[in-house]
Amino acid sequence: MDCNKRPESMERITTKELANAFIDEQVELVRKQVGDKKVLLALSGGVDSSVVAALLIKAIGKQLVCVHVNHGLMRKGESQGVIDMFQGELDANLIYVDATDRFLDLLAGVSEPEKKRKIIGKEFIEVFADEARKLEGVSFLAQGTIYPDILESIKAAEGKKAVKSHHNVGGLPEDLKFELVEPIKLLFKDEVRVVGEALGLPHAMVYRQPFPGPGLGVRCLGAITRDRLHALREADAILREEFDNNGLAGKVWQYFIAVPDIKSVGVKDESRYEGWPAIIRAVNTTDAMTATIEEIPYEILHKITYRITHEVEGINRVLLDLTPKPIGTIEWE
Repeated sequence: MDCNKRPESMERITTKELANAFIDEQVELVRKQVGDKKVLLALSGGVDSSVVAALLIKAIGKQLVCVHVNHGLMRKGESQGVIDMFQGELDANLIYVDATDRFLDLLAGVSEPEKKRKIIGKEFIEVFADEARKLEGVSFLAQGTIYPDILESIKAAEGKKAVKSHHNVGGLPEDLKFELVEPIKLLFKDEVRVVGEALGLPHAMVYRQPFPGPGLGVRCLGAITRDRLHALREADAILREEFDNNGLAGKVWQYFIAVPDIKSVGVKDESRYEGWPAIIRAVNTTDAMTATIEEIPYEILHKITYRITHEVEGINRVLLDLTPKPIGTIEWE
């Protein structure tokens, strides 16, 4: 039987009971596969890697070594949230790497979106590999591969058009030879969430909003500067807080701020004030191939606008993106 093919008899994981049965099965399989060896995991704080981390902690405890790389492009408070949850609550063996300067120095002056993505992806692998080389006795690499990743890779291998090829921490240097541990590779995203809640992860982490691998790097449009990145992070935090406070967080699939590298004239303290615009984007989708615009009540929009323009240094306008997909993409870059 193909170990990368989901059995037709496999029941959909929709309840806590089914999730617990799956967890028990995977705990046994992981222990059998790993033995007394160490396992390395790149823990981004996303749904998939977080569920894998919680499952492996249950299975092998301190034999799991989690590496969380902060590339300086995370949303406000996200890295601290990962540390608090996994190191504080789950007593994980966690290595935190603040690589902010390393990433932002490489990205300085780079405005082309695809080039930015490649720099961020390549440097992430380099940072992760640097940490891996410092460790002894690591024989396995855990990944948050899920079933759609495998299906897309199969399409790519068959020469069909696919959204992406399967990769998580792919392309590691040849001197790092690890055997893969992929305990959730036969699950769909909704099943991963059910398993995550059964493992005791917080609802906010399990239902974390989709977040691109390059992080805020593709929302700080054009060449990234530290001051504009800071303004973007603060404005985005206000948007998320107001969506939470007004019951929109659970109704909208993805919502975020983008800040382009342009300035307009404004007025502040009775003086000329040049600042960037903050662009709100809020969309709903079922498959990410098409997306519709979520209507935000004007009362909430006015409050978000007031808070961003009064609390965030450098931003003097708030704009609303009303473009569906197609013709627009979900992200701007």
